[in-house]
Amino acid sequence: MSADMVKEPIGTGSRELATRARLNVLRMLEATPAGHVGGAMSCIDAVAVLYDSVLNVDSQRPDDPDRDRFLLSAGHKALAQYAVLAERGFFDKELLDTYGRENTALGGHPDMHKLPGIEGNTGALGHGLALGSGMALGLRRRSSDAKVYVMLGDGELAEGSNWEGAAIAAHYDLDTLTALVDVNGMQISGTTAEVMDMENIAAKFDAFGWRTVEVDGHNHAALHDALTGVPRGGVPTAIIMRTIKGAGLPAIEGTVASHYWKPNRDELDAAIAAVSEHLTER
Repeated sequence: MSADMVKEPIGTGSRELATRARLNVLRMLEATPAGHVGGAMSCIDAVAVLYDSVLNVDSQRPDDPDRDRFLLSAGHKALAQYAVLAERGFFDKELLDTYGRENTALGGHPDMHKLPGIEGNTGALGHGLALGSGMALGLRRRSSDAKVYVMLGDGELAEGSNWEGAAIAAHYDLDTLTALVDVNGMQISGTTAEVMDMENIAAKFDAFGWRTVEVDGHNHAALHDALTGVPRGGVPTAIIMRTIKGAGLPAIEGTVASHYWKPNRDELDAAIAAVSEHLTER
């Protein structure tokens, strides 16, 4: 078998994409040294898998009517999506150096009117699942096979509008809709168990009539299998991802303090060095 016919193991490309995306997040913090880093790092592996091998999207045709849609309901995690979109060619990487500055397209929450690849203005927590349900229903009504993926956070689930969206999706049998729930166990004011315990999350989605799958949210092969193995059998799917807040940054990994991080220069340099160690040599 020739070298160009040898296939990489599932997850190889997305792991490198996730590493480069983590470096992009840190690059943005060099522009403005503050941001919602913890949640961005807990969900960035799943975002990388989506854009590496799951989503039917084209950076050269971001408005293709039959593209798949990805909504980041937890919009404060926008650093993760910006970082991956830049790697995927949706915009020039030099734009990363404007993060958080006046008139930037890269604000604290994503804005569909400023950046290609953003499907909705999110950040008012609890709205993404209802938006995604509406998108999936609209796509069905014009006979499109496009799929809709919505990223939620576990801290976000206390918002009642999530469950209205879950009910709508089940009622209309929206089997092209997949919710990814980033369960890192923490939110801005403490652990989710202390602030508002929403476990058992899978059982709650089950009760609403969803199919549920639980995975390690940092295992790229498991994420790929869960995302590509969704059956189109009349019900929406919820992928419950167990993750670590601030994953990949040893100084803040697994801490509530990572939710909104303001690193000094030494901390930022140490984080860049730690992430860079994981780059694949090619």
